[in-house]
Amino acid sequence: MEKEFDIQEYMTKGVERVVSDAMKAMLKNPRESAFMLGFAKASIAASKKRQKAEKTGEHIPPFLIASITSKCNLHCAGCYSRCNHATVDTEPVTQLTDEEWYRIFDEADDLGISFILLAGGEPMLRRDVIEAAGKKKNILFPIFTNGTYIDERYFELFDRSRNLIPIMSIEGKKEVTDARRGTGIYDCLIKNMDELHERGLIFGASVTVTTENLKEVTSESFLNELADRGCKAVIYVEFVPVTDESKELAPGDAEREYLKQEIDRLRKERPEMVYISFPGDEKGSGGCVAAGRGFFHINSHGGAEPCPFSPYSDVNIKNSSLREAIHSPLFMALQSGDILLDDHDGGCVLYEKRELVEQLMKDGIGA
Repeated sequence: MEKEFDIQEYMTKGVERVVSDAMKAMLKNPRESAFMLGFAKASIAASKKRQKAEKTGEHIPPFLIASITSKCNLHCAGCYSRCNHATVDTEPVTQLTDEEWYRIFDEADDLGISFILLAGGEPMLRRDVIEAAGKKKNILFPIFTNGTYIDERYFELFDRSRNLIPIMSIEGKKEVTDARRGTGIYDCLIKNMDELHERGLIFGASVTVTTENLKEVTSESFLNELADRGCKAVIYVEFVPVTDESKELAPGDAEREYLKQEIDRLRKERPEMVYISFPGDEKGSGGCVAAGRGFFHINSHGGAEPCPFSPYSDVNIKNSSLREAIHSPLFMALQSGDILLDDHDGGCVLYEKRELVEQLMKDGIGA
């Protein structure tokens, strides 16, 4: 009889694999290795907390995505966040305060959440929040940044707080990166990478995969350039179209299969870097791991959402605990239903099935 899939076991092993791979990649750096050894112990302790909760019928995801600001200085082509009006040019007055983010990080630590991905907008605009994150040594904070605000103070902070890992967005080489993100962005990213490498600091790259750049961002020349500059992780995120005009950029079945095979190969042949695919790595989880199955999203205004591509919320962290947000009626309905397990065309199942999520909200699930 085939063993029933266990989402907790899957996510726990996923965390342990990432930590293990990162440790192997950094044994040449004693200071970095010392931090990773400490974090590995913290990760095991956090896993035990989640397992203990699981035995009492409470599921705690190991990952959290936190969009700590809505403001961004770039206008990247096809940005889903701007199309959803989740990213703007100015700082909204209703954003979570520094103190509210501190509380979220504390509660996450207590619950056993091991990874909090800091996003935006452009997260580097919230320096105080990132400094607070640096003090939570039991949690690893990948910071998804466009790289334009990394300055000397940030370099010094990354040196003091090794649990802060800048993940810089790059679309391939110079021509394709500047075409999507703006003239001069590629050169800025390369300068930052070289400076981080010179200082012995760990960093990664985030790549939005489209039909146009798929071959380039999995090519040996592109990956060699990243590896030579000291990059330790490459996170591939499938492009999610939010307009009819951009649908042709979304990877189809053939492109997704190609990406999967390439990542499988890279993990075997190029162990100097960690490779993560989203949502590709979810395929082995028996479906989408959003809505608290493996992670969920807190937007800059405090709304607890299934994921950044599914901006629906029935609980706000301003007037609830993180534990209450994890078990929101909307999340529970999604976890107990079939939407997360549905077949879809790729990218984000919750975005593709957004009419069904909206219907849950209209039916009073979040009331």
